[in-house]
Amino acid sequence: MAKKKILEKKVEPRPFSFIQLFLLIPLFLIAIGDTIRLVVGTIFFLWNITYKNIRLPHIPTKKKKPKIISYTIYPTLVVPFAQRFQYFVMGVTVVIACVFVPFVTYYWLRTLPNPRLLTGRDIEVTTKMYDRNGTLLYEIYTDQNRTPVHFIDIPDMVKNGTIAIEDKNFYRHPGFSLQGIARAIRETIVVGHVQGGSTITQQLIKSALLTPEVTISRKIREIFLAFWAERLYTKDQILEMYLNQVPYGGTAWGIEAASQSYFGKSVTQVNLAEAALLAGLPAAPSEYSPFGSHPEKAFERQAHVLQRMVEERFITQEDMSRALATPVHITAPRNGLRAPHFVMYVRNLLEKKYGSRLVDRGGLRIVTSLDLSLQEKVQDIVSTNIDKLASLQVGNGAALVTNPKTGEILAMVGSRDYFDLTRDGNVNVTTSLRQPGSSIKVVTYTAALENGMTAATILDDSPITYPQLGGAPYTPINYDGRFHGRVPLRIALGNSYNVPAVKTLATIGLPTMIEKARAMGITSWEDESRFGLSLTLGGGEVTMTDMAVVYGTLANMGERVNLSPILEITDYTGRVIEKNTPHKIPEAVKPEVAWIMSDILRDNNARSSAFGPNSQLVIAGKSVSVKTGTTNEKRDNWTIGFTPSVVAAVWVGNNNNAPMHPTLTSGVTGAAPIWHDIMTEVLKDKPDQVPPKPDGVIAIPCYLGRTEYFVKGTEPHGGRCIPLPTPIPSPTP
Repeated sequence: MAKKKILEKKVEPRPFSFIQLFLLIPLFLIAIGDTIRLVVGTIFFLWNITYKNIRLPHIPTKKKKPKIISYTIYPTLVVPFAQRFQYFVMGVTVVIACVFVPFVTYYWLRTLPNPRLLTGRDIEVTTKMYDRNGTLLYEIYTDQNRTPVHFIDIPDMVKNGTIAIEDKNFYRHPGFSLQGIARAIRETIVVGHVQGGSTITQQLIKSALLTPEVTISRKIREIFLAFWAERLYTKDQILEMYLNQVPYGGTAWGIEAASQSYFGKSVTQVNLAEAALLAGLPAAPSEYSPFGSHPEKAFERQAHVLQRMVEERFITQEDMSRALATPVHITAPRNGLRAPHFVMYVRNLLEKKYGSRLVDRGGLRIVTSLDLSLQEKVQDIVSTNIDKLASLQVGNGAALVTNPKTGEILAMVGSRDYFDLTRDGNVNVTTSLRQPGSSIKVVTYTAALENGMTAATILDDSPITYPQLGGAPYTPINYDGRFHGRVPLRIALGNSYNVPAVKTLATIGLPTMIEKARAMGITSWEDESRFGLSLTLGGGEVTMTDMAVVYGTLANMGERVNLSPILEITDYTGRVIEKNTPHKIPEAVKPEVAWIMSDILRDNNARSSAFGPNSQLVIAGKSVSVKTGTTNEKRDNWTIGFTPSVVAAVWVGNNNNAPMHPTLTSGVTGAAPIWHDIMTEVLKDKPDQVPPKPDGVIAIPCYLGRTEYFVKGTEPHGGRCIPLPTPIPSPTP
């Protein structure tokens, strides 16, 4: 029979309760009295002093005074009752004065919070997220929206209004007001209404360190702590803490958060009318709130504050009249969430790095790379075009705009409408795994150019079938359902022919493409065993954020720069926590290859067979490299393009992966028109940019009078391309 394991439980010693203490006190007092008597008698004995020469104090009684007995030996053996009682009283007095009172006082003090916590504790401060131009995107907080502001930055009218209505003797009392306490006692006893009579210091203590319960014991603690706090801090420091920490209604804690909530502006910009309204709120935030059920009470309280300011000579009667006549515009409550997909993307990154507590309560000031003006335009373009595509069974769209030189995200639109939960609008497609279609071919051909092929390499666009171990044979087909014979790599990539891309991947090997994809920015291809030759046609899921890095690597002449949505992070005091600089990975792609790939993708002639000369891929007056991609059954449709200074990626489809209408055509409908509108908007005020040709690239006359570009050392012998093969009939697949 198995023995039960006995768990030893550590028992903490329990302190005496007050009941136990009072039961022991009588015995303790008697012992103390006898001890004092013994000590005194011993002292007399040692000094050979008799009691007949000393008259000890005694308590008068109606009885005849007892005869004082003289003795020199064993003075404690015979002591009259009166003297024993005298020593007992002395013992009681000593114990109460020297033991009991200090003990109770110490025990009570231990239960009080230290006023130093007013500045030493970690108060909850709202985290704020801004765009690159300082526009507020979002405020992050749990229960208390608080933004501390320095005392010197708070207008005098706010300070004076607060003092006038809350504590007119603030700069004269020691932390509590005897007049206020007397008034509170009178109200409590006579009227039966418990009134605070609290000073500003007491209100700060109550709000920051104590519970809001209305009891005598809490009031005593409040007064004691207020007196203590006044010994530790100056009056200005206390007033600053009060204005920054007390509640002003709803989730607004502190004067700055209140001003932003009610007026939509900083407290540094308020006028006298607004200052008076704010000053009147802390007494009863819910009752006086402009957002409450009786907003008129806020203005009644405002008038009362102004009257008190006149009485305390902070303002004149004329100032009060003007303030009452000044319209106060209350900002409608709002959720304050702008660029929601981007904000949530950044918040998730911050929580992974710093933890949710610091993000929610640490008062961070986050300056992001987002351009809110561009963000709103891109959002409008996506939403408008997706609505037009409803007949083609297109339910959603997403777009991403970045700076390839720095990795900064300038715009992130994760869906048609973030707040449309019926369509899963809060899902951020820019960070979701989707199949990229032919847009991933840039990786295949980049790897091919780095492994001996050139833009003039002839590829055979003809039927082929690849056996697959343990599966059905794989037979790739082209988007248009036809074959195009022997074509140069430039033409095959420009027109996005599928069969040449598969044959190219078969030549260079699957590991070569995967390795290059990772070098260029793909992070989702971890299990290589699940991929086959269809990978070059979009068989491996990617995120739009990764694809922006891939295309940004080509735009940046082969130098990879990971996305960085944050420019700087500080705390609310201004201390810098993080200041980002671009994280560059040089030569993720050879500069010469990156330039040639960019040249192929901006060559409108090279893609005209599939897209025509005036497709949505052409941006008038601008040199733009671009590639499209569409997956099987038209479940995903992409367009991604770039210049040296901007990358724009667009996706359309359905969140549930349902196929779009078969008539949707890449380059004519779907993602391309959205991409076209975005790039036109982004580039409208910028000069045309063509990246300079690296010294390692040479130009040679080639097919049909065209000039082709080669990495030095890969150019054809004799300085000229071989003749273009005679076209062969296109067999039906």
